[in-house]
Amino acid sequence: MLKRIQTRDLVLGMYVQEFCGSWMDHPFWRAKFLLKEPSDLARIRATSITELWIDTDRGQDVAAGTVTLTQEEVEARIDTDFSDLAAMHAMESTAAAKPRPAPMAPPCRNALASMQDELRAAAAICSRGKDAVISMFSEARMGRAVDAAQAQRLAQEINDSVTRNPGALISLARLKTADDYTYLHSVAVCALMVALSRQLGLSEAHTRSAGLAGLLHDLGKAAVPIEVLNKPGKLTDEEFDMVRRHPVAGYEMLKEAGQVGAPVLDACRHHHEKMDGTGYPDRLAGEKISLIARMAAVCDVYDAITSDRAYKRGWDPSESLRRMAEWTGGHFDARVFQAFVKSIGIYPVGSLVRLVSGRLAVVTEQGSRSLVTPKVKVFYSTRSNLRIAPEIIDLGAVGCNDRIAAREDPAKWNFPDLNAMWSGLPSHAPA
Repeated sequence: MLKRIQTRDLVLGMYVQEFCGSWMDHPFWRAKFLLKEPSDLARIRATSITELWIDTDRGQDVAAGTVTLTQEEVEARIDTDFSDLAAMHAMESTAAAKPRPAPMAPPCRNALASMQDELRAAAAICSRGKDAVISMFSEARMGRAVDAAQAQRLAQEINDSVTRNPGALISLARLKTADDYTYLHSVAVCALMVALSRQLGLSEAHTRSAGLAGLLHDLGKAAVPIEVLNKPGKLTDEEFDMVRRHPVAGYEMLKEAGQVGAPVLDACRHHHEKMDGTGYPDRLAGEKISLIARMAAVCDVYDAITSDRAYKRGWDPSESLRRMAEWTGGHFDARVFQAFVKSIGIYPVGSLVRLVSGRLAVVTEQGSRSLVTPKVKVFYSTRSNLRIAPEIIDLGAVGCNDRIAAREDPAKWNFPDLNAMWSGLPSHAPA
């Protein structure tokens, strides 16, 4: 069993499963090992790390009475009370003076559209969304005001898809080509913002506002030359400065048009701010960054690092969350990031995982009972090193004895049909 303990309770004979913190904060090249040497224990206690995971099945358990957290209890803590953040967002909204509807409850599982049905609908939305965003960017490049009504209609269509099945459009929009990135990124961030808003329990009006902010947050990139946006190599200092000016450029475009509310303007200008004050353009820090901007920062980065770009391949969704967790506190608001993880899952759709049975599987859908028990499609045996007949398994089902043992790096296995296996569509097919 995995248990999360304080570093001060660590003793020799325990099996270290994972440190809670950045890999840069601890002195070991590996994160999983049996703690046998007193010198290693001293080195761990000398670091800034205060908590870690141990595996009691592979090493000594904690002493009776020691305060620990199981994996399930840690999950429960993700359900943080976000009422203060929701209240902050209400004050920032131009409609704050109006009565607010009660926070939305998540839709019932049996009311959700099936994943495959919604994936087909999501593919059509991605195609229309790409065309709409291209049109908005073209109008902006010619100095014309954004068609706010068109943007709101598209944001609502994306909102409706996320309501029917949260995982479908979010996952599909990640499968964009490098050439489509700038446009489908806006669609993806819109969907992520809607899902995050619902996880935070924000009102319907605030959720619509967050979706529109996600759709328009990068409008300022219309002022950046295409050859710079799609440059496959390292940007020059001058080119990097051009890109860094896009939040202010987009803010000015939207402000001049005068057709969107203050929260959307704020998200456009401040989605590259960081909690430690090192972001841009205004170097805001902590509570000076609005909730909607903190939400946009998380959603923007997640889609950026999981998508193929002109200069790099996208990271695996689950690995991306692990890396983002290391940046939390400095880059992201910790509570917003926790809610984001809850909204898409610890193992997002498309993640490659290894089960304790030795089989490889791709996550096809989030489970209804736990963040660590999604539905998966098994297709490969690591024991025989052969493909096996694909089979959908609900790891949260009663009587299921298999579970996720670890993430796997897709680059290591190079399965050409990995995305097709969970989406039912050819790779890079959303547009």
